[in-house]
Amino acid sequence: MLELARQTFGIQIGQTLFRLIQLNTRITDLFMNTQKRARSFEPNANNTISLPTGQTAHRDHAEHSALLVRNFYQVRPGVWCLVGNGLSNQTFIEAPNGIIAIDTGESNEEMCAAILELRKHTQSPIVAVLYTHFHYVSGTQAVLDEDSSREIEIWGHEKIAYNRIRATSEIAPAYGRGLVEQFAISLPQDGPDGIVNVGLGNFYRNPQFATQTNGFIAPKKTFNSQCTIEVAGLSIEVTPAPSDADDSVTYWFESLGCAVNNLVWPVLFNIFAIRGEEYRDPRIMLTGLDHLLSLNAEHLVGAHGKPISGATEIVNRVTKYRDAIQFLLDQTVRLTNRGYTSVELAHEIRLPDFYDEDNLTSEFYGVAEHHVRQIRSGLLGWFDGDPANLFPLPRKEHSDRMIAGFGGREIVRKKANDAINQDDLRWACELSSWLVNSSEAETADKLLLSNTLRLIAQRTTAANIRNWCLARARDLDGTLDMTRFNRHRISRKQILSAPATQSVHILRVMLLPERALDIDTHLGFDFTNHQSIGLHIRNCVAVPTDGNGADVSINCAHEVWADILSGDLKISVAVASKEVKINGDTNMALAALQVFDVENLQS
Repeated sequence: MLELARQTFGIQIGQTLFRLIQLNTRITDLFMNTQKRARSFEPNANNTISLPTGQTAHRDHAEHSALLVRNFYQVRPGVWCLVGNGLSNQTFIEAPNGIIAIDTGESNEEMCAAILELRKHTQSPIVAVLYTHFHYVSGTQAVLDEDSSREIEIWGHEKIAYNRIRATSEIAPAYGRGLVEQFAISLPQDGPDGIVNVGLGNFYRNPQFATQTNGFIAPKKTFNSQCTIEVAGLSIEVTPAPSDADDSVTYWFESLGCAVNNLVWPVLFNIFAIRGEEYRDPRIMLTGLDHLLSLNAEHLVGAHGKPISGATEIVNRVTKYRDAIQFLLDQTVRLTNRGYTSVELAHEIRLPDFYDEDNLTSEFYGVAEHHVRQIRSGLLGWFDGDPANLFPLPRKEHSDRMIAGFGGREIVRKKANDAINQDDLRWACELSSWLVNSSEAETADKLLLSNTLRLIAQRTTAANIRNWCLARARDLDGTLDMTRFNRHRISRKQILSAPATQSVHILRVMLLPERALDIDTHLGFDFTNHQSIGLHIRNCVAVPTDGNGADVSINCAHEVWADILSGDLKISVAVASKEVKINGDTNMALAALQVFDVENLQS
């Protein structure tokens, strides 16, 4: 009880803090005639503030946190939504046969906290879990643990399990690095670089929970098209509605007048994610939003942000939200047809100022100038018609030549510092990037770019931009070392919990071409109690196979292979100790394995 009281008191303090920020902002607007909000980031520090806990940030970015505070909303009788427990919401709907939980957060601990809130309102058992998409589904085990004797139905799109694996296997280093940068995972809790919010929530993972355990359970009841399902005695219309994931769906509870979705966010929708993600086609988004509007819902509950109630309120706000997306799409197409390059689109297309009146259409997450560039690339590919982009020089050589052309490093440094002093941060960022990426980069150059990125972070309303810039600034000044996110770091637990094929076939994206020039070897892998797996190394690629007809095979327990890949056991040691047996030419097998960028495969 004491801990609960402490947390409640902390929440109240947070709410009071942001009310003070809002009041201060209104007073500033009234009496100091503060200029209107800029796009992407401000041209000066006029709208930069310091919070009581030391964070330096744009006032509107700080004020946005007030919309994300923890609260257990009763949307209508029998419908509840917990906001502010993590990056996503957890929603509960009372059905004739029990409670339906929708999305389970980032961990079992997060979901346990949500269930505790639910139990203040009802003791009805949770009998089913629905997933809106493959994000925020890692607390499902907590539902089962509440009453292990109860059978729980788990529903979701058929691609959820696949998408979970995709994000944690071949592209894992880039995906993980992007998460760290975009979601402020490496930032401190306070001080100038401290986290303020992450746009969709106040944090990626709730710092209240000391440990965060993964409780994802794949859905056993799946769908891939529009359908009507009955769950816990309640009829639910399911409509695929891709947004930031191609497995997103909208759940329509017609009898309750309530739609649960992953389309409407508490910010301008992120067509481009700075962390890196597959293309989010706004044309498909608009179809999903038009369907959502056609439902004439009385209540709209999202994967993020506060619920919206009132049919008129929903229509007005969601219409403006979808129209902002169409504006970016249509204007990108219009100007692309006129021959504008990607950079020109970014500078020419600006959302009209009236979109700033609602957080749903404000740059509190990403920025429009990045979205339009992504749209152009998604429609037509990376080349934007600028001849300079057709065959660019390598980055280091380009930087060296630009520095030499400007008269040397000292001149470029001076120009970069002058640009900072004149609030010309775009130019300062480019100049200091040349210095950092050049062949003679020095610590002073990194600090110059770090300073520039911090200033951008302090002047943007967009959480993604602030968090990304600060993560890179801290890496540049030595506060944070991001190099560990540049390589696959496959844990033993991860290998053993996934299909054995994954731990072999993932090697294809770790092949070093220069080591594979003369290799044509079909490797088979026979792990105890697992099906045969193979990789045919040829023509500087590793082709996944089922292992049939392999030239040479590697036999061991899956646990031994996990020890080799996770960094605890060298292949040569495993062969010598007979933990690994090679059927066929041992030298051929070891030579083939050495083509992969895995330290323990270098015998």
